[in-house]
Amino acid sequence: MTTPGRLPEPYGRDGSANLADILERVLDKGIVIAGDIRINLLDIELLTIKLRLIVASVDKAKEMGIDWWEDDPALSSGARRKELARENAELRERIAQLDPGRGQEKEA
Repeated sequence: MTTPGRLPEPYGRDGSANLADILERVLDKGIVIAGDIRINLLDIELLTIKLRLIVASVDKAKEMGIDWWEDDPALSSGARRKELARENAELRERIAQLDPGRGQEKEA
């Protein structure tokens, strides 16, 4: 029942919605919060902070083209292995440049 001047409850007759329902809706649709903070002193910009927050499920994020966690070595073991292999190859190349005879000994 609605009173005059009051909108009906969005989550049912009794107005109750549990946190799981709300979270499911947010993760399914996704939500973006954006904001900028600027600190100026006498018209001189001292600091600018840009904040972007996206709350979405992994599937929804991938639909939007967001998958940075897959390439972040701190979050993905596969990315960590790729980073270590790349670093190892760079170090071997530098050693070969510093000591060319060392690389030839292994081939013999």
